[in-house]
Amino acid sequence: MSSRQCQAEIAIMRMIKHPRVVQFYEVLASKTKIYLVLELVTGVGELFGLLVKEKGFGEDKARFFFHQLVEGVKCCHEQGICHRDLKPENLLLDEKGQLKISDFGLSSFHDSSGEVTLTSSKMMHTTCGSPNYVSPEVLDGEGYDGRKADIWSMGVILYVMTTGRLPFDEPTTSELFAKIQTASFTFPKGVSGSFKDLVSKVLVVNPRERLQLAEIQESPWYRAAQASAN
Repeated sequence: MSSRQCQAEIAIMRMIKHPRVVQFYEVLASKTKIYLVLELVTGVGELFGLLVKEKGFGEDKARFFFHQLVEGVKCCHEQGICHRDLKPENLLLDEKGQLKISDFGLSSFHDSSGEVTLTSSKMMHTTCGSPNYVSPEVLDGEGYDGRKADIWSMGVILYVMTTGRLPFDEPTTSELFAKIQTASFTFPKGVSGSFKDLVSKVLVVNPRERLQLAEIQESPWYRAAQASAN
């Protein structure tokens, strides 16, 4: 990580104070190294590890974690911050089984004026994130709204948490990106109609037509009775 990237990550993490985000405490430096002092998360580790162990959570447990993910990302976006690398490996679970968003190394600021669509001069142009979770507009390389890209990644995470498999998972990068850029995916048997409806409205190629966080929170699936994670 470059010095500039490190400074940006420190600035971003200083801003975010929320139970669903790993907390930043201070920075220490020597002549050759920089040390970030972060909250100690002493749970089972990454959400990814639990997903692999349980091979998917089903809808109730996925909803439990998705609520917390939405709360954390909403706080970031309200502070003018886009994470840009949301994936189960960057979601930690504490000793109470509560989710915490981590790793802001690829994060960036966006215009926080409240505009839904950014003008071209305010749009991001850096291709980043993990291939299976990256949004179509990031791959296009013509500029994107980082908030919309985060929401796409959240849709992929929701699909993975519920079903135990990726919506876009091909043997080659070119095939994978082709699927993502056309939002070509299917649902396994047994998932609810309200789950299909929500995911289908989040994994939308055109970011202008993609649900916003407030709309996700108003969806029938999101508003269904929340079950315990246990």
